[in-house]
Amino acid sequence: MANLKARDVMTRPVVSARENASARDVAMQLLCGLYSGMPVTNQNGEVTGILTEHDLLKAVKAGKELVRITAGDVMTRNVIAVDADTPVEKITDILADKNIIRVPVTQDGKLTGVVSRCDILRSYLEPEFITHM
Repeated sequence: MANLKARDVMTRPVVSARENASARDVAMQLLCGLYSGMPVTNQNGEVTGILTEHDLLKAVKAGKELVRITAGDVMTRNVIAVDADTPVEKITDILADKNIIRVPVTQDGKLTGVVSRCDILRSYLEPEFITHM
C-alpha cells in the first residue's frame, strides 16, 4: 500500500462544472450523483475551483437564489489539488491537515480524477465480508 499514488485510488471519470454553470444545476448534479462536491474547470480542463454542498448552503443562507448565480460566484477558488503521481500517504496528510473531503487530481495541468477520503479508505480494505442469500 505504501507505493500507491493518486492515479491508483482516484475516482474517474470525474464530473466537473464550468464556472458559468447555474448553481442550481450543480446542486442537482450533486444530489443526483450522491456526492457532496465537485471540481470547477475552465474550457481547457484546468481546475479553477471546487464547489461543495457547504458553498451552496452558505449562498442560500445569504439569501441568494441558486438559479440566479453561477458556480463561479460561489465556488472556493483556493483549491488544493494533487498530481496523479502524488503518494497516497501525502494525500492523506493533506486531507487530514486541511480538514477537507476531496482533492482534484491533475495530470499535465488538467483534471483527471478526484481522490476522496472514501477512496483512500477503500484502498486499505480487504474484502472480508460476504453476503449469503
